[in-house]
Amino acid sequence: MEWLASSGAPVVPLHSVCATPGSVALTFDDGYRDFFEEALPVLSRYGLPATVFLVAGRCGRSNDWDQAGYRSIPPLELMSWREVRQAARAGVEIGAHTYSHPDLRRLPETAVAWEFARCQEEIADRVGQQPRSLAYPYGHSNPAVRRIACRFFDRACGARLDLVRDGADVFDLPRVDVHYFRDLERFRRLIAGDETYLKVRRALRWVRQWVAG
Repeated sequence: MEWLASSGAPVVPLHSVCATPGSVALTFDDGYRDFFEEALPVLSRYGLPATVFLVAGRCGRSNDWDQAGYRSIPPLELMSWREVRQAARAGVEIGAHTYSHPDLRRLPETAVAWEFARCQEEIADRVGQQPRSLAYPYGHSNPAVRRIACRFFDRACGARLDLVRDGADVFDLPRVDVHYFRDLERFRRLIAGDETYLKVRRALRWVRQWVAG
């Protein structure tokens, strides 16, 4: 983040990323406590905007939802509502990550709408601002889920490993998982526009998903 803040690359709120070529938007899923304890101080130090997506029905608890293929993720604490409010006062956008973190593709449409509405209501009641951005749990959506999302939000993020390009679907925004770019030199090259390693990681992910069926 120190390098990014000094790089000259525009780091913008999520709602501006499609309108700002070459920009970076920082997003964090689930609302883990380590966002509050570790990431927020760094973001504040360098004046970087960010969005954190909350599982509204789990704040103050842990990631004890059905992890559907992600069972290697250990139990982790989530931010309390007090910590969420502090993050919001520090300028972090509070986004929605549904109420209970289901795979939305497996729900009837009425249940999908309930997940969105209940999450929005809870965040609005607890934080005082209604979330306008959504991240789909596990990054999964389909056309029906995205149509419903349009009724509640202004934009939504998936987990497709790619950059946001001209004409991107604002209800299926791709993201780059920085887990793959923990090496600073790889991160620098990506920000400079070199997509070589990104393409390699995307191909490996596709093969892994194909093998898993």
